Amino acid sequence: TGKTTLAQVIANTTKSHFTTISAILAGKADLRVVIDESLERRRLHNIRTILFVDEVHRWNKAQQDALLPHVENGTFTLIGATTRYASMSSPLRDRFGSVHRLDFYDVLSIAAIIKRSAGILKLKIDDESIDLIACRARGTPRVANRLLKRIRDYAQVKANGIVNQQVTLEAMGKLEVDQLGLDEIDRKVMKTIIEKFDGGPVGLDTIAASISEESDTIEGVYEPYLLQLGFLDRTPRGRVATRLAYEHLGIAYKKKAPPQGNLW
Repeated sequence: TGKTTLAQVIANTTKSHFTTISAILAGKADLRVVIDESLERRRLHNIRTILFVDEVHRWNKAQQDALLPHVENGTFTLIGATTRYASMSSPLRDRFGSVHRLDFYDVLSIAAIIKRSAGILKLKIDDESIDLIACRARGTPRVANRLLKRIRDYAQVKANGIVNQQVTLEAMGKLEVDQLGLDEIDRKVMKTIIEKFDGGPVGLDTIAASISEESDTIEGVYEPYLLQLGFLDRTPRGRVATRLAYEHLGIAYKKKAPPQGNLW
């Protein structure tokens, strides 16, 4: 949803130095380097630093606590991005003066982004094709741009570089992206739950092992969109495929009887 870009806009507007770090890849030593550089920059040039930390909840408590004094004394202004707000330590959560939620883009906004990107690529594309891509972009600009580039590649080989509705549908078919933007892995997750585990509930790690995919990838990349569409449900016992998932895959839905308690 453009988190890094938004943080850069804030840095540019406030005439601050911009630094970004990933909590997935960086450790305490990397953070120490950023802190030292920020202190030196402020001491020598009186320039403030905007520090953007992606997936900030992935740092352990010691790493999160290392940020606290520097947020307090203004070594840098911290912008954190997280999909698990409750997983952050309470002291760090309480230091954020403003908390915002980023939603997926609507179809009209995605269409405008695709049209702009097509202009940059100097690609001839009709409005119908733009709408088709926008509806399958999962509300995410980078997905829309990725699909646009792959469709451009297909059009250069098959249609003299011109993208129309037929070319777009053919390219989407080759990419195995359906009308809702679901790809092969999305469908594999749902089919695994339905066909191997009778619709669930089934644990995330079991699903991941069944399709040879990482649990974090399923949870962070595929599951949010399936939940948004109402195709999956999270329960205390695991993931469950909903009636909508059965219908989308063309599989007959059988309503399960509620579990029976022990009889004594």
